[in-house]
Amino acid sequence: MPDPAWRREGEEPDYRFSLANERTFLAWIRTALALMAGAVGFDQLAPGLAPAPVRTALGVVLALGGAVLGATAYRRWARNEQAMRKSAPLPHTRLLIALTVGTAGIAAAFCLLILVDS
Repeated sequence: MPDPAWRREGEEPDYRFSLANERTFLAWIRTALALMAGAVGFDQLAPGLAPAPVRTALGVVLALGGAVLGATAYRRWARNEQAMRKSAPLPHTRLLIALTVGTAGIAAAFCLLILVDS
């Protein structure tokens, strides 16, 4: 597969910054995989914690969160690489606040389920 056109633009960034950007990409992928594993685990391993529709809804939210995060990871990596090649500021993403709020919401839902189950 040929390199995208933007890889031929600007100057090659310092490899340390490119590697740091790649590590961040891999952390996003790891988080996406953890969300998807949590979805499967909750749905399959905690049948007594919540009624089936609630388990399904939370599992779907976790899995969709993982899918969105995984799909967005590459775009974020590429945008950062492009900015570094052009010596421009790194772009801002609103996904971080969405991930934070989503994680807090899911955590609150799990806490509520655990408290109700006790």
